[in-house]
Amino acid sequence: MSSNQDLNNSRFSQEAASWDANKKHLESVQKGFDAITRYIPDFTDGGSKNLDVLEIGCGTGLLSFLLAPHVRSLVGVDTSDGMIDAFNQKTAALPDPSQVNLAAVNVLVQSADDAHLQGACAALAERRGESGKDIPYRFDLVVSHLTLHHIPSLEDLLATLKDCLRNGGMIALTDYEDFGEEAIRFHPESKRPGVERHGIKKGEILDIIDGVGFNEVRVERAFELRKEVEGKDGESKQEMGFPFLLCLGKK
Repeated sequence: MSSNQDLNNSRFSQEAASWDANKKHLESVQKGFDAITRYIPDFTDGGSKNLDVLEIGCGTGLLSFLLAPHVRSLVGVDTSDGMIDAFNQKTAALPDPSQVNLAAVNVLVQSADDAHLQGACAALAERRGESGKDIPYRFDLVVSHLTLHHIPSLEDLLATLKDCLRNGGMIALTDYEDFGEEAIRFHPESKRPGVERHGIKKGEILDIIDGVGFNEVRVERAFELRKEVEGKDGESKQEMGFPFLLCLGKK
């Protein structure tokens, strides 16, 4: 594991307990959910209940729990112990465990056939009474929110995500845009160590998704998040708008 990954895992584990109390986290995830469900046809034509979904960088499950009522199953993966613990605590608190259609796995997914990932899929299939079907398990949709800017190699990640999909499956990945030198202000200075890139460049991610072999590739400016940022050179805090990209592709 890289030093940046170690830094991120430590930071996010420390922040997990208070993560869901942050109004900007809730707002950005809601906007991400709205964008994904607006652009993915299954959510508008009534077919979403047939979707098996993989979420990369699921954190405490904010996006996972928004998506779960609309899909057949969802497996979230994250490498932060604290985040996965928080996700599992929320799952355990649901009223009927036998009806839970989502699971979280603490793993860095580098292969579609990862044993931890396959095990989570098998457990959800067994809960549905479909044990042993569709092995190895693949997904209809892969989502992520505010994860891409933490990934060392976007090419490697996108190639893995393509392998995780069934034929015809899609990716829908949201993250803030690198719109220039001011994009660095998305994170306060204390949280910049460990960040791989300060936003996603539209042209660059288009080329990567296309180069990996996805079809129907689109990168859209989907929404803006306004948030308070640190002032420059001792100035007081100020509000800035950060554009978010939605990255789409089909296998």
